[in-house]
Amino acid sequence: MERRTFLIGVGAIALSSGLSRSALAQAKPEKSKVTLGVGGKPLLYYLPLTIAERKGFFKEEGLEVEINDFGGGAKSLQALIGGSVDIVTGAYEHTIRMQAKGQDVRAIAELGRFPAIVIAAKKEKAGQIKSAADFKGLKIGVTAPGSSTALTAQYAMVKAGLKPTDAAFIGVGSGASAVAAMQKGEIDVISHLDPVISKLESDGDISILIDTRTEAGTRALFGGSNPAATLYTKKDFIDANPITTQRLVNAFVKSLKWLQTATPEDVAATVPPEYHLGDRPLYLKAVQNSLESYSRDGIVPPVGMTSVMDMLKQLDPELKDAKVDLSATFDDRFVKQAGS
Repeated sequence: MERRTFLIGVGAIALSSGLSRSALAQAKPEKSKVTLGVGGKPLLYYLPLTIAERKGFFKEEGLEVEINDFGGGAKSLQALIGGSVDIVTGAYEHTIRMQAKGQDVRAIAELGRFPAIVIAAKKEKAGQIKSAADFKGLKIGVTAPGSSTALTAQYAMVKAGLKPTDAAFIGVGSGASAVAAMQKGEIDVISHLDPVISKLESDGDISILIDTRTEAGTRALFGGSNPAATLYTKKDFIDANPITTQRLVNAFVKSLKWLQTATPEDVAATVPPEYHLGDRPLYLKAVQNSLESYSRDGIVPPVGMTSVMDMLKQLDPELKDAKVDLSATFDDRFVKQAGS
């Protein structure tokens, strides 16, 4: 117990005094085996995670990371709150929701600066479904109800004058099951991510209505920056494991830097072949479409925090009058240290 207390103290002192990465590297992580939750690992939304795993960045940082894929962001958040995982790669908005509920969950690195979510209608119904204003009474496929794919579609509906409850949201998963749901006619609209979207588009199954894979598309829907995937955890974990937390962030910063110069071919050669959904050329196109969306510096900007808060206030009655200290939703110490 005394040794653990000492290590925590070392980590806290190192972070607060801004010691170099080389100095921090001398201290062992408090927890070398970490469990991480994710909601749809094959999705390009979470590509920085797969890169960190496949390129050995976790191992370089002295960590053994067990990844649990829950199929939807809301489920991985539940796993964190329930204690079955230590840390999560998931949407930034979850940190705001938890802060509003009195649970101190904080992002420690931004992975996606744009949501990279695409909302599209079934091709045969494109004449009837021309915008989010036409979603009333429809079945909308999302990774999982309550996840960022659902929230983005609901936000588009509210902006178009509808209520967020005017459509039925159906969880279709994160891979081939999502493609099948649209192709079988089980849903009218899909709010999803690549490579699922690129697969459906290539097969001529959808007509794209909203595209937040780019800065222009994100600005069109949200009016500005809207941070997406982050690495987040409980403040208790950060306080008890500052060195481990730093090592985790180091690994993800390496991923983000790698992605800045990587080609679609580099990415395709790194991820598991099954991520290609049986069509490697299509996967290359999906990666090309998504490369702009990844964070450049790992920092969640204040304007982005405000944008997400404004969206949540419009969608969730419980958050309409909530007082949330947005500065408590993102701890930037570790990203800044990783870049030093």
